[in-house]
Amino acid sequence: MTKRSEIYKCNICGNLAEIVGEGAGTLVCCGEDMELLTEKTADSSTEKHVPVIEKINGGYRVYVGSTLHPMEEKHWIQWIELTADGISHKKYLNPGDKPETVFMVGNATTVSAREFCNLHGLWKG
Repeated sequence: MTKRSEIYKCNICGNLAEIVGEGAGTLVCCGEDMELLTEKTADSSTEKHVPVIEKINGGYRVYVGSTLHPMEEKHWIQWIELTADGISHKKYLNPGDKPETVFMVGNATTVSAREFCNLHGLWKG
């Protein structure tokens, strides 16, 4: 059974799918089951992946890593998502962009962020 907001990846072609409606069954791409990605929360390498949330006037700044993540053609953050009081906001990035964004969503009681690195997967902070 799939759950809302889960991220699945095709390990053959690299397609990503996010669940927006829960259901039974298996997600398949390229003739193979897609992999359910687990949100990692602790860095064990020299590269930093955990998203950092900073409260700013009128919203939140989210950046990837206490040392900013590289944004190269072969290694970059594809998107950053902020969930504020249950509402998701997403920014897609490209190589060469800064691994950060600002979400002007006002004040929230609860916030969390996640991001996807094309090489190292899904991270949550």
